[in-house]
Amino acid sequence: MTDVIALGEVMLRFDPGEGRIRTARTFQVWEGGGEYNVVRGLRRCFGLRTAVVTALADNAVGRLVEDLMLQGGVDTSLICWVPDDGIGRTARNGLNFVERGYGIRGALGVSDRAHTAVSQLRKGDIDWDTVFSAGVRWFHTGGIFAALSDTTVDVADEAMAAARRHGVTVSYDPNYRPSLWADRGGPERAREVDLRLARHADVIVGALGLAGPYPGAVRVVADEAQDALAEVAGLLPEVKVLATTLREVPSAGVNDWSSAAWSAPTGYVRGPQMSGLHVLDRIGSGDGFAAGLIYGLLTACGEEGGPAGGARPTAPLDVATLSRALAYGTAHGALTMTTPGDVSMASLAEVEALMTGGSAAVRR
Repeated sequence: MTDVIALGEVMLRFDPGEGRIRTARTFQVWEGGGEYNVVRGLRRCFGLRTAVVTALADNAVGRLVEDLMLQGGVDTSLICWVPDDGIGRTARNGLNFVERGYGIRGALGVSDRAHTAVSQLRKGDIDWDTVFSAGVRWFHTGGIFAALSDTTVDVADEAMAAARRHGVTVSYDPNYRPSLWADRGGPERAREVDLRLARHADVIVGALGLAGPYPGAVRVVADEAQDALAEVAGLLPEVKVLATTLREVPSAGVNDWSSAAWSAPTGYVRGPQMSGLHVLDRIGSGDGFAAGLIYGLLTACGEEGGPAGGARPTAPLDVATLSRALAYGTAHGALTMTTPGDVSMASLAEVEALMTGGSAAVRR
């Protein structure tokens, strides 16, 4: 049985370390992707059994991405391998170049992902009834995958609907990326897609991405989060949990980091607040938050028929449960920012120590 399955693109990330992409002579490589990072964190930090549904061109680069995924412990049996034509004319693997940023220079991502194998997935390519009939507890996807092409929107819709038919808890992260929508309808089209897909979800991560008339139209600060989440709840009355990170960025290397959530039984719940958090690499921290939140909800409610246990959340959440899930997410996201690359290198013991006020003192 698999605990959590994600649907999304997995790219090869090129990291110039402390340098710049434009002047780099060497890069370190990682695997990464908005939806994949969640299940990778759930496997390596939290010990859950996870898998990813994706597609890769069957060449040496695709097999490198697979090898990195295997090192992360994520089940790769659901990869759709697309024949390679030798030069990537018909299908290729996505590349992502990322600068971490420093001080007044913000992080920079330059993706090279058009016409990738996964962007060409179509409705009907995946037998979702077979995927979800094997005891899956949770399914996660997001707006990055949905934005890859016109067909991936339909694939995400099909997958989320199938998960609900099988009683699997569904989460969705809008994760708006302007570059993916630039010539495909812009933020207005992105909002249309988000609302279409979010209606299938039990849990929305990054819910503030749905506030305002379209993505990026408003910037919500911590004091405004309660009203903004209430606005989103009005748009999506069937969603059980809305959750979000809260971040202020005094500099690329120092962030104020927190979280919040809303559910009908609990109302607004604020997560732990970490002011002056020192950041090595912020990319993937929102996905780290999502992984911790999902783990908190699964482990708190799995046996009571809450947002886990092979059934969509029906039992009411209480404030303690939602606060605990936010604490796992906030701590794991914070630790993800202390190491390079998209993916988490934290342990469950480190997460729980941070949740209980652990310090950065040397451990011997």
